[in-house]
Amino acid sequence: MPNIVLTRIDNRLIHGQVATQWCGVVGANLLLVANDKVAGDEFRQGLMNMAAPAYAQTRFFTIEKTCAIIDKASPAQKIAIICETPQDVLRLVEGGVPIKKVNIGNMHMADGKRQVATSVAVDDDDVATFKKLQELGVELEIKRVPDTPTENLEKLFR
Repeated sequence: MPNIVLTRIDNRLIHGQVATQWCGVVGANLLLVANDKVAGDEFRQGLMNMAAPAYAQTRFFTIEKTCAIIDKASPAQKIAIICETPQDVLRLVEGGVPIKKVNIGNMHMADGKRQVATSVAVDDDDVATFKKLQELGVELEIKRVPDTPTENLEKLFR
């Protein structure tokens, strides 16, 4: 069983908040970005590697590869999985990745989205995906950084 210490949805993937705050609080020593586009984008990977803390390794895998190899992780690896969208998280869960809880951090405003929390904007597909994750037994929390209060989850479904 992989030692997943955090699963976070964050449009920016690896950046200052993830690197300096979340990793330290949860004790992650491996940042796994599960995203099909980033898995093939060495430029973006390089930028994220610069933001990652020195004590943590980084991996950039497709959703499919993450599902295929997550069970091979060493128990010593304390894994923070970072996804860009709730749809990526759902694909991981449906692919067998044992995700119990998802931290919803940053989902930026875009066409067709509505702001529902401090740093979370959703569209109808996002809402349906969050409902499906809940049906699959995944706990959801809206929390931008570790030292801020968890926001009311019902905001997602309004």
